[in-house]
Amino acid sequence: MMMRLLWILVSIVMVASAERNASAQQSGPVPRLALIIGNSNYPDTEAALKEPLQDAVKDARALADELKREGVGFQVTFAEDLSRDGMKREFDRFYAKLTPGSVALVFFSGYAIQAARQSYIIPVDGQIWRETDVPRDGISLESILREMNARGAKVKIAIIDASRRNPYERRIRRFSTGLAPVDAPTGSLVMYSSAPSTVVSDTGSEQRLFLTELVKQLRVPELPAEEVFNRTRMSVSRGTQGQQVPWVSNSLVSDFSFDLRGKSGAVAALTPPPGTSAPASSAPAVTAAPAATPAPRPGSVIIPKMDPVVPDAKSDPKPAPVASLPASRPPAASSSTGVDPAAVKIPREDMTAIEDLSRKLRSNPNDVASLYRRGQLYAKNDDFPHALTDFDAAIKLNPRDAEALNNRCWVRAMIGDLHAALQDCDDSLRVRPDFVDSLDTRGFVKLKIGQPQRAIADYDAALQLSARKASSLYGRGMAKLRIGDASGHTDIADAKAIDARIADEFARYGVR
Repeated sequence: MMMRLLWILVSIVMVASAERNASAQQSGPVPRLALIIGNSNYPDTEAALKEPLQDAVKDARALADELKREGVGFQVTFAEDLSRDGMKREFDRFYAKLTPGSVALVFFSGYAIQAARQSYIIPVDGQIWRETDVPRDGISLESILREMNARGAKVKIAIIDASRRNPYERRIRRFSTGLAPVDAPTGSLVMYSSAPSTVVSDTGSEQRLFLTELVKQLRVPELPAEEVFNRTRMSVSRGTQGQQVPWVSNSLVSDFSFDLRGKSGAVAALTPPPGTSAPASSAPAVTAAPAATPAPRPGSVIIPKMDPVVPDAKSDPKPAPVASLPASRPPAASSSTGVDPAAVKIPREDMTAIEDLSRKLRSNPNDVASLYRRGQLYAKNDDFPHALTDFDAAIKLNPRDAEALNNRCWVRAMIGDLHAALQDCDDSLRVRPDFVDSLDTRGFVKLKIGQPQRAIADYDAALQLSARKASSLYGRGMAKLRIGDASGHTDIADAKAIDARIADEFARYGVR
């Protein structure tokens, strides 16, 4: 009997100890893991293309060293010249290390190909002669992000330095299509070295500029991750006179900084801002779709940027409080888009992100980044009235936010407020005259207003900055046909070759 009691006491002590250890692990620093891959030795390619890639691998090593630096604190695995089997093994090992709540980063430098609207990174032993060979030998970026998400990673970061012309693609199509926009899970931050559907010069200098600027911005103390990417994009764009404009997709729903300094070693990500005495705002009531029946959104005609601009504290040190957001759906304005806002159902994953952002805004109604992100999620799901409310509030806090102005321009166009939309695009371009997305959006608005000649001027300017932007090509083609210019058929055909769904998108949003 005594032995049995003793055994029970020992068991209780062991369980209590295990619980204390688990609790200590949960309260400790969140794991940060990175997989860095540099592929340069592609034997099945032309020798003239190998030298620039050697520089890319050197840059990948520099990024790996930066992420391992004290104050950044990633556990880094670096690999180069991986075969298909080698890449699969490294990714499997990487996934196995991920734990719920962790930060996961993947960087790839080498060749990549777009196929069936997905981007595939290519191993050095890829044997690609037909487009069907791409998914067989490559690994899709979307599958990487999905797996990181499935393993519980709270923050998922992907940096792809692979917007290169490559001999594999030349075998399967007449021109390079660059990378495809990524459908990333919530909590992701993705950056390409060049915009989707564009490629960078074969010479090494432009490619090296991207990594050089990225490492430079990583060394800025306490900079939010999205701002690191934003500054990198702007620096590369300036350094190449707009010939190379890196692309960022941001769906983070919690603060994240690469810099751990000043945080006592704990991850700065994943912690909402402290509560304040500001009045709470009510989260809009939106019906979440059941998990089994998500409502995927097709690629949009205008792909808005998802990297918010943080307001300048010097110019606006005491922003006015944001008015409480409506608790129920506001009435929709008249719309010619064919989209019924009252019928909008938001997928569960996006609804969870919206609820998280709403909690942050109840603690801090002046959190402009959260307002912007929530507006993006509403706009993504065609809930234009709620998106407009959030962009209004974000712009009130930072009137010079070109990204938010562009997004409000788009949303206003969707609900039929075309002249106010035009004003927003004009304001956005006054802040950033070479902002290709605002040029594209303004061209679309002018097309809807019935100003085809002016729409052509905006689309021309957008295509000078991004020559393979499908929405600008299609919009210019439609505008040309409206003034009797038969060359519009060529623009429309070129746009459909880039994005087979572009005509359906324009029709969906009221342009036929």
